[in-house]
Amino acid sequence: MELENNTQISKFLLLEFSEKPELQPLIFVIFLSMYLITVFGNLLIILAVSSDSCLHTPMYFFLSNLSFVDICFTSTTIPNMLWNIQTHSKVITYEACITQIYFYILFAGLDDILLAVMAYDRYMAICHPLQYMVIMSPRLCGLLVLLSWTMNIMYSLLHSLMVLRLSFCSDLEIHHFFCELNQVIKLSCSDTFLNNIVIYFSTALFGGGPFAGIIYSYSKIVSSITGISSAQGKYKVFSTCASHLSVVSLFYCTVLGVYLSPAITHSSHASATASVMYTVVMPMLNPFIYSLRNKDIKKSLKRFYLGMPGVKLPVT
Repeated sequence: MELENNTQISKFLLLEFSEKPELQPLIFVIFLSMYLITVFGNLLIILAVSSDSCLHTPMYFFLSNLSFVDICFTSTTIPNMLWNIQTHSKVITYEACITQIYFYILFAGLDDILLAVMAYDRYMAICHPLQYMVIMSPRLCGLLVLLSWTMNIMYSLLHSLMVLRLSFCSDLEIHHFFCELNQVIKLSCSDTFLNNIVIYFSTALFGGGPFAGIIYSYSKIVSSITGISSAQGKYKVFSTCASHLSVVSLFYCTVLGVYLSPAITHSSHASATASVMYTVVMPMLNPFIYSLRNKDIKKSLKRFYLGMPGVKLPVT
């Protein structure tokens, strides 16, 4: 088979969710609704944290960063998919595909590392409460976020450059709703051994590292909770990290379900469908999890709403 130089490729075809034309309007409405809920919900979290001085703490600082990353994470895939549905197009340009790979990996990695940083924050708050505000200073919090961005910018850049070195055959059909890295590599006519080695190594480092940090932090938290004598005290301590633990469980269960399930591994359709869970559903649910289980967030949102022009308290 004759190879094409990768610089001559002009487009890929995104085929997932486009095989049944009669379902396109329904798919469009569903994904548009989920995207708007995701953006609106996470923006509310950011506004609540930024507008309320009571929430200017390390925990809510990291939460607002996570909300911003979730908005960006979903925005790397869904708007392009909605545009393709609306225009009845399956095309994504080569340049746009590489760009999508870069930002998708960037924000997925940031989600992972920020969850680990938030776990460390909960560990410090519960296990070292007296030194918490001294250790988790604004300077350290800013450095942790800056380090997370720097590491993931380099991480995603590495993968993008590795894709740029590949040549592709005439079959440029991606059976996914976005340019998923593994799907793009499978289309290459070049030797992808080095790409796969980089993927395995970087996934173990940037995926396994934060996960190990989360496990360590929560093992210390559980050990600290078991040392509390009263049931009320245990519940109060556990409630401070229940929302974060819910988000962590949702994130890793969906990601591991996508990449470790044998049925999904051998089915492009199943992989694309499962990917919706952590690319769309999880960022959409995060604001609900944090707001519904967090009294401070609910109070802040209420104060923010009452402070809006034209909003008056009901007369009793």
